[in-house]
Amino acid sequence: MSDVSVIGLGAMGSALARALLKSGLSVTVWNRSPAKAEALVAEGAIAATNVKDAVEASRLVIACLLVYDTVYEAFEPATDALAGRTFVNLTNGTPAQAREMAQWAAARGADYLDGGIMAVPPMIGQAEALILYSGARAAFEAHGKTLGALGAARYLGEDAGLAPLHDIALLTAMYGLFSGVTHAFALTGSEKGSAEQFLPMLTNWLGAVMTWLPDMARRIDSGDYRSNVVSNLEMQAAAFKNFIVASEGQGVSPELIAPMLQLIRKAVASGYGDADQASLVEMIRTMPPAETQRAAI
Repeated sequence: MSDVSVIGLGAMGSALARALLKSGLSVTVWNRSPAKAEALVAEGAIAATNVKDAVEASRLVIACLLVYDTVYEAFEPATDALAGRTFVNLTNGTPAQAREMAQWAAARGADYLDGGIMAVPPMIGQAEALILYSGARAAFEAHGKTLGALGAARYLGEDAGLAPLHDIALLTAMYGLFSGVTHAFALTGSEKGSAEQFLPMLTNWLGAVMTWLPDMARRIDSGDYRSNVVSNLEMQAAAFKNFIVASEGQGVSPELIAPMLQLIRKAVASGYGDADQASLVEMIRTMPPAETQRAAI
């Protein structure tokens, strides 16, 4: 019997299997296209002829496929083999999908862990890789050492939806940052400025901005948006208009930043003109946090 089975051998799935092999574990692999297993077999993996054999080969089964529908489809011939095993799904998805799959796995007698991979394939197995897990606590405790071979393993709680929730939250923060950075490079480039020359100024500024986040988090948790405000939203709304005008004047589309101005104006119109920017979180919430999970089930 293998220590672990990996289902799905795309770029990420292959990286997961390779990291497990390098840690000294015996690894069974399966992919719909058998050719993708050849390189891993050459490195010591065992190729299963079908998904059921792959599931039956190990007590720990890791799936890394394209979408959740692909997981259901791939495991359909092996659902009766999941009983008594720990099923770890590292496929990108939503909190609602994770909670639904947790119920699906439980109905088949499997302990379920959902995961969010905060890394690209070359980072897997390195200290810089972070993988978030949520679901069956006992399963995480039993297999934590094995999962640690993939990268730093962080357990978030028994609600299976927590890992994809935090995964998406971190990724949206990244894309929000990249949107602003892309716009900034376009602006300086409009005067034939070098992106590489502008970069040190940009990274120093962003580093300084990051020091504001603890205060922002405190305000959001406490709901205190109006005490000791340094830069209120009414002032920001007036200044932000210049970002749009200047961008258009430099031949740069404001489409990456314009939504923020709309949100700030909405907040001012809603009575938050004297409030801190952290109050914008209230503008994008469509239901109280306590109701979110109930709505997703």
